[in-house]
Amino acid sequence: MNLFGLALRLLWRDSRAGELTILFLALLIAVTSSTAITLFSDRLERTMTDQTAEFLAADMVISSHVPIPESWLKKATGMKLDQAQTAEFSSVLIEHDELLLAGIKAVSEQYPLRGFLKTTVSDYSAETIEHQGPPPGFAWVEKRILSALKLNLGDPVTVGEKKLITSKLITYEPDKQGDIYSLSPRVMMNQQDLPETGIIQPGSHVHYFFQFRGEPEQLAEFKRWVKPHLNLAQRILDIHEDRPELGSALNRAERYLGLSSIVIIIISGVAIAMATRRYTERHLDATAILRCLGSKQNDVLGLFIGQFLILGLLTSAIGCALGWFAQEILFTLLRDLLPQTVAKPGMLAVFFGVMTGMTVLMGFALPPLLQLRKVSPVRVLRRDLAPLPASAWLVYGLAFSIVGVLIWRYTEDFNMTVTLFCTGLALLLILGLLAHLILVLTRRSLSNLSLNWRFGLQGLLRDSRATVSQILAFTITLVAMALSFTVRNDLIENWRQQLPEHAPNHFALNIFPDQLSPVQADFKEQGIGGSQFYPVIRGRLTEINGVPVQKIVTKDSQGENATHRELSLTWTKNLPEDNKIVKGSWWPTEKKAEVSVEQKLAESLKINLGDRLLFIVGGQQLTATVSSIRSLRWDTMKPNFYMIFSPGTLESFPGTFITSFYLPENKKNYLNQLVKKFPAITILEVDLILKQFKMILMQLTQAINYLLYFALMAGFTVLFSAIYSTLDNRIYESALLRTFGANRVLLRIMHLIEFTLLGLVSGILAAIISEALLFMLYTRALSMDYQPTYYLWIALPLIGAFAVGITGRWGVRHVVNTPPLTVLRDS
Repeated sequence: MNLFGLALRLLWRDSRAGELTILFLALLIAVTSSTAITLFSDRLERTMTDQTAEFLAADMVISSHVPIPESWLKKATGMKLDQAQTAEFSSVLIEHDELLLAGIKAVSEQYPLRGFLKTTVSDYSAETIEHQGPPPGFAWVEKRILSALKLNLGDPVTVGEKKLITSKLITYEPDKQGDIYSLSPRVMMNQQDLPETGIIQPGSHVHYFFQFRGEPEQLAEFKRWVKPHLNLAQRILDIHEDRPELGSALNRAERYLGLSSIVIIIISGVAIAMATRRYTERHLDATAILRCLGSKQNDVLGLFIGQFLILGLLTSAIGCALGWFAQEILFTLLRDLLPQTVAKPGMLAVFFGVMTGMTVLMGFALPPLLQLRKVSPVRVLRRDLAPLPASAWLVYGLAFSIVGVLIWRYTEDFNMTVTLFCTGLALLLILGLLAHLILVLTRRSLSNLSLNWRFGLQGLLRDSRATVSQILAFTITLVAMALSFTVRNDLIENWRQQLPEHAPNHFALNIFPDQLSPVQADFKEQGIGGSQFYPVIRGRLTEINGVPVQKIVTKDSQGENATHRELSLTWTKNLPEDNKIVKGSWWPTEKKAEVSVEQKLAESLKINLGDRLLFIVGGQQLTATVSSIRSLRWDTMKPNFYMIFSPGTLESFPGTFITSFYLPENKKNYLNQLVKKFPAITILEVDLILKQFKMILMQLTQAINYLLYFALMAGFTVLFSAIYSTLDNRIYESALLRTFGANRVLLRIMHLIEFTLLGLVSGILAAIISEALLFMLYTRALSMDYQPTYYLWIALPLIGAFAVGITGRWGVRHVVNTPPLTVLRDS
């Protein structure tokens, strides 16, 4: 208790004297920023999770071709899970001698469990939000149903043997699955009317979706229970796997939010280490006096650690409160872009903010504090200091380990953690040696320089180890901000390229070979541009190098999903747009029976170049050799294929063609003309999916912009704090120089040269590290195309020289005005 009381008194004295100001500010920035980002990311992620759950109309969905056993539904009821059901199938509607293939969706009373429907009875500007589907005896239809069948609202439409009154136009449904049933013109009916239609008979092709809503714990328990009972035709739907156009964007956004948090922690950790170093140097004399009065080494260490614990808890509490208000302000600024219902802040995130602050403080402050433990009582008479104890390197190792754990905690991505940590640490060690070498070479050129430059460079060369640590500190700060800014820009640009202004919003399927030329001519006449027309053959992969695929695939993998159904196979001479060869080559010869495999499927099935794959196509066996492995983007709204064969391999098998194209809203009636002219063609509309996707990307873009501001604010504030860590030495050195006749102008020029060179070298090193980290991040963690960022090689050195030079010069502006006699007397 006596030690605790003394720690409190010393902490109060140091706070009044301003000793802990820099440390307090650095820690406050760290906790405020990390808490704000943690709370913001947590709320945004839960909000986006709730919103993306709307794309399934539930928290969890089981897809099946047959009704699931009643015992499963009873189990879900016992776990207090809300339930709903939908059934989707295709049916030909005939009205007024007009025919139309429509997607029929029968929904239960509780549908939708998540999200809402939108309907209208007039125009699209007067939409009504609905929380239930149509009542029995009525049907809600899409507008094209009316125009294609020459109907008006209120007219009956016959589904099978049941007449339903068309009461409303459906303009939005949350859970369009992206298949032929949900993307064909929609008719939504009540599940109670389904038996009277007489459509569903034994052997009918129907997709059932059993939807569940509840608490995460109950859902996870039910998922664990039901998973072993699923057959090969049943699976649990997930937003990241079953909506890849949304899942990939969400995955990248989550990784970026984690990256932003890492940036703040790393910058703040550097600032805390440097501020603690200054604090330690200013308390060496006081520690020596305590040792003379009989304090033991552990007592001294405990005294200062106690101060830091008290300071850390108080600052963390204040930082958490400020972080709470900061994220509330962010959500207020984004209220027009976010959903109406936003997840509430989680108290666990606040607790994690406190733990982050304490962990970062002790992890980065302990190494300098250990110096105080080794201070000798003789320091009262002699101005020397014991070297850094060997045990401190273990603590530095602990600090880096803590950073690694925090990186993993924020990103929940082992790939990104290893990429950032190992690459960054290796580059820092290498560039630290390079910075030391630069200083050694610079020392040799001093004699050839003018007086101003000589004194400026000597400020860097006087303590090379301290200068190297400063260079690395500024380098880390610049790297962190460069990564945050560059990844943000490339991420947003990637999304914009993914969905350009005229992104395809329709798919045309089942185009027969004899209709291909007329359809292409019709598109050209209407001025419709689209993707390539791809032939489609249905086939199943059965063996890899003579081994049945069932013995290779692992449960719940992408390979299992792909091998338990027929795949859409195609062939083409040229590599499709947005596809990239990652292994092998694209049809090096005109040799037949070669196949190119999508990268993730190849990894899941352990397929390599040269492997022989056996397919069953049209009841016949076909063997093909893997000549290349491709990466592709599933989120471009263009036809994509797991397997692409070389020309001449599949031409003998009957098939159809598929393409995607853009059609503006004012030309929608052309679709009815197209279907009339080519009745076999199936048109799939994906407008709503595109609108949903663009809405999410807009929200993520704005959120990322505000997170970047946090990173920049923390970076520049920490930059200023780091400069103050060497303020005492500069005051003493300036006093000596003024004693020997140096004027204020010389000192100002000397400081400007010193800090500008410090920033220039840091910027050059930061450009090297940033380029390496960006390459690793894009290729290993974010699955984005890497392009060298040439502007960083110019921008970072200039920004470093300007920012560090001006900030440093401003930070030490009082140094030249301090009377030399006062400084030397106090020393």
